[in-house]
Amino acid sequence: MSDWRDFGPDTLSPPLRAALVVFARHGYHGASIRMIAEEAGLSVPGLYHHYRSKQAILAALVDTAMDELFEHTEAAVEDAGGDPVARFENLVESLARFHMARSDQAFVASTEMRSMDPGVRDHHIAQRDSQQAMLEDTIRAGVDSGDFACEHPEDAARAISSLCVSISSWYRPDGPLSADDVVARHLHFARGMVGAGPGRRGRRGR
Repeated sequence: MSDWRDFGPDTLSPPLRAALVVFARHGYHGASIRMIAEEAGLSVPGLYHHYRSKQAILAALVDTAMDELFEHTEAAVEDAGGDPVARFENLVESLARFHMARSDQAFVASTEMRSMDPGVRDHHIAQRDSQQAMLEDTIRAGVDSGDFACEHPEDAARAISSLCVSISSWYRPDGPLSADDVVARHLHFARGMVGAGPGRRGRRGR
């Protein structure tokens, strides 16, 4: 990946992009296969040719979002090398940028867990747990190196993840804060949560 900070245009297929629009606008239970098909410019049988059910569409939409999130966060961690502070900051920045760039996908994945069939929900929870473990492990590495003073890495990781997830519900590209502003503020909050001392903050000049 050339730049993990750059998400660019999404690569969703027309049926998934249409489903995203309809789910974000009406909610999963307020959406119908016919509404999704019309948004995609397809007939109902044409949509069923791609996906066997509305539940399968939701599962594919969430999987696509999580795959992209993993790709960027893993690249961000790799880019930081062995420095635990840089790994932590890159990871938090990647999470924040994802929830700005893919706000609708993140919003649907978060709010429609209640609508997922048990198998789909379990799979999504496992994906989220893997992402959470990446952040928790990074915090523990910072504690072990003496860069962070955090007694409860698991709780801190959960709080930071929730903070980043919430961005998708309020951030607007035309709002008063730029994407860089949002990243800078959330990095500041995240450093505080893990007990990064003043002498250890801002290694990357932020």
